[in-house]
Amino acid sequence: MKYGFGIDLGGTTVKIAYFDETGSMLEKWEIPTVTDNGGAQILPDIAASIRQYIDGSGINETAILGLGIGVPGPVNAKGVVNKCVNLGWGVFNISETLQSLTGFPVKAGNDANVAALGEFWKGGGQGCENMVFVTLGTGVGGGIVVEGQLLHGAHGSGAEIGHLVLNRDETIPCNCGKYGCVEQYCSATGIVRMAKLRLAATDVPSALRGLDNMTCKDIFDAGKAGDALALEVLDQFYNYAGEFLANVCSTVNPEVVVIGGGVSKAGNMLISGIEPYFHKYVFHAASGAKFTLASLGNDAGAYGAFKLALDAFGK
Repeated sequence: MKYGFGIDLGGTTVKIAYFDETGSMLEKWEIPTVTDNGGAQILPDIAASIRQYIDGSGINETAILGLGIGVPGPVNAKGVVNKCVNLGWGVFNISETLQSLTGFPVKAGNDANVAALGEFWKGGGQGCENMVFVTLGTGVGGGIVVEGQLLHGAHGSGAEIGHLVLNRDETIPCNCGKYGCVEQYCSATGIVRMAKLRLAATDVPSALRGLDNMTCKDIFDAGKAGDALALEVLDQFYNYAGEFLANVCSTVNPEVVVIGGGVSKAGNMLISGIEPYFHKYVFHAASGAKFTLASLGNDAGAYGAFKLALDAFGK
């Protein structure tokens, strides 16, 4: 039996998990992401944590096939990171650097793509060959699997579906600098933004009015309770999400669309809201895509990262 590590590198914490080659997660833990000094300590901290686990568990190092890591930024096939703004990183080869620190071979990928691979392998996409994974959280991320292979793209930025343009009349810029991106309407922060704009434009009574720190959950809860303004905002969101996912599915024709991220906690209410608009906009031959919720939660990135290593070094 061979073993390895899957690493999900986030802006606040690093999730590390130890797997066997069947994909069983044997152990998992977290360490803080120290972004001081341009993130110089992040990879040494990861290497030290893995070394501590190996030494403390008495693991035979010859059985370790390698490490996989998902990072919050574009990564090409050679492991070169093209800037991770949230970490303070510029352009460098993360695979070579982490390999030199740990002594094990390393395969790296974009965090959203890697999470998609995890859901494809052990989560909501099991059993299919073509899958779209979308994370609706603080931003909108995604990953696409085509005929069993993760789509990376020429420069590691494949499946940046959160920055497709939905509204060419938008006057407020997205964090990426463009205007009218999916992320401005379909993320948790985007839904809250739409609600605030609607509240400011009308005096319709609403349970949302006067909330100091309105959250996306507040809007869904108000909608479930029949709040008219919340339902109007959610319908606007469903329309945008349905159009956006229809465009993606018309391009790649997946069997399943897996929805993750914080917004996915709305459950079946989310799917039943999106599906009618999806069918309104999608090309007929791609309309058979099934919608499901992600099932691995915060572990998707670790599973997918290990799968990167398994595919690269486990044969």
